Amino acid sequence: MTSDDLYLPRGTAASAEYALDIGPERAGWTYSALRIAELSPGGSHTFITGNSEWIVLPLEGGCTVRIEESEFQLLGRDSVFAGASDFAYAPRDARVQIASGAGGRFALAGAKCERRLPARYGPAPEVPVERRGSGTCARQVRNFAAADAFDCDRLIAVEVLTPGGNWSSYPPHKHDEHRPGEECALEEIYYFEIEGPDGLGYQRVFPSRPGGADVLAEVRSGDAVLVPDGWHGPSIAQPGHAMYYLNVMAGPGENREWRIRFHPDHTETTGGYR
Repeated sequence: MTSDDLYLPRGTAASAEYALDIGPERAGWTYSALRIAELSPGGSHTFITGNSEWIVLPLEGGCTVRIEESEFQLLGRDSVFAGASDFAYAPRDARVQIASGAGGRFALAGAKCERRLPARYGPAPEVPVERRGSGTCARQVRNFAAADAFDCDRLIAVEVLTPGGNWSSYPPHKHDEHRPGEECALEEIYYFEIEGPDGLGYQRVFPSRPGGADVLAEVRSGDAVLVPDGWHGPSIAQPGHAMYYLNVMAGPGENREWRIRFHPDHTETTGGYR
């Protein structure tokens, strides 16, 4: 795939129902998906999960999520920069309705899966939040659906908040090969929001194999970058403008796990990945 296929500026991957609509067919892979639903006050949206599991994650605003016979009230948040949000998990082969009295924007992070797990609520206070790195590589990671934090069949999803002027998703790393105990194959989506008007950031992806993914993108709020393979990082935030990104990952491995390999030309001096 070319850089034009992997870097998706805001609006270029929209559909009739979603401000952003990235499915396996659009991405050219098998598992990972991300949609952004924008609801006006009093609005609602209904969808069928099909052969994928989904997490409804408020980006801005709150909502009611009905999944078959279950109903969850999501308090949400004012923005992605305000802190972690509560969320709802919807299993495959289910009908889901999202309704919002005040309106808002809601991410639907999805992955094609086999097992049908129960619908569940994820409380914001239980989201593991960690600080990684130091100095200009300091960042905050919200592991709301990390492999060891919340049970899914294949879906892995986390949020990263990078202060203005800092680097994250560093050192460059990859997860495009199956190497037991060392690396697992995961398709990944980066969805960005930048704090403040006219804020921007940069995202780098470079080849791990001949003809592999190669992207250097100037990213703004609503943009996305696909990572089917390759070394990725750093993600660079403009000084004075914090950078948020939502990572959605899934792959073919028998075990749901996140194992990555660092680029051999870099040493891990930043206090941890992402």
